[in-house]
Amino acid sequence: MARRFINTLADGDSVEEVYFIADKQVRVNRNAALYLLLELRDRTGSLMARQWNVTEEAVAHINAGEYALIKGKVQLYQGAMQMIANQVQPVATSSVNSEDFLRQTTKDVGALQTRLREILHSISNEPLRNLIDCFLIDEPLMTAFCTAPAGMKAHHAYRGGLLEHVVNMLEIAQRCADLLNGVDRNLLLAGIFLHDLGKIRELSYSGPYGYTDEGQLLGHLSICIEILATKIAEAERLSGEPFPLETALRLKHMVLSHHGTYEFGSPKLPMTPEAVALHHIDNLDAKVHEFSRDIAEDPNASASFTPFNARLDRKLFKGVRPTPPTGDK
Repeated sequence: MARRFINTLADGDSVEEVYFIADKQVRVNRNAALYLLLELRDRTGSLMARQWNVTEEAVAHINAGEYALIKGKVQLYQGAMQMIANQVQPVATSSVNSEDFLRQTTKDVGALQTRLREILHSISNEPLRNLIDCFLIDEPLMTAFCTAPAGMKAHHAYRGGLLEHVVNMLEIAQRCADLLNGVDRNLLLAGIFLHDLGKIRELSYSGPYGYTDEGQLLGHLSICIEILATKIAEAERLSGEPFPLETALRLKHMVLSHHGTYEFGSPKLPMTPEAVALHHIDNLDAKVHEFSRDIAEDPNASASFTPFNARLDRKLFKGVRPTPPTGDK
């Protein structure tokens, strides 16, 4: 029997299928009864599932980060698809096909890799180009860079997503760098390449995505600074010359400030033209990707707007939908 992927489910469908449990919560409803709330995932998307009238003891064996056979019915509720589950039974990881649960970029990864190297090799500052080459010749690092997602949920959250996101940003920078007065193009390109590099160790992505212990404890900004310091030492050793101190400081500042504000996790606010340019290019690519994805994946084809997105604090306009015919008069 063909697998029931999440993006094929429709209102009213009865389902009996294995999904990955990305998140598990036991909540209390308005009647003070407990219910189980699960975020289910496969390679095509995610779906929230609820199981009513549970006890903590009855669902203690169900864990986030594991697979489960879910039996239930799909319903459209307030514009969003959800599942009402009547059975959740954990299954062994060895019994599932991991490829069914690994989302990946639809872009040509080989072409993205080629374009990444083309743009980075156009850096004309010699110490900076030598530093970037130390990354590009590190095969294990680059394999991880080309495999990792750019995030867990918000944008480019699939295998190859980090590579796709960075190449998109480099292309944007290529087109607008000449218009950004005071911005050093070489620094901007290098900063774009480096800004999320720490995600290769922050996230685990050999199976369904999660955070590594290092990622939970340090985060990708700190991890990137550590990797960058190691590569600067390597570049100095290979060239026999000290790496310019100011350039190193500017690169580290770009990494640490690229989230833009303290509330979004930046330990520093952008304080250089390149840092603020990096922040806005990053945010532009991430937000456009998130908007486009949510519009494309909205299961309610007849609605002009997506359901309210709490993370974005808004609905998204999909366009005016044609009025369905009412029959002959």
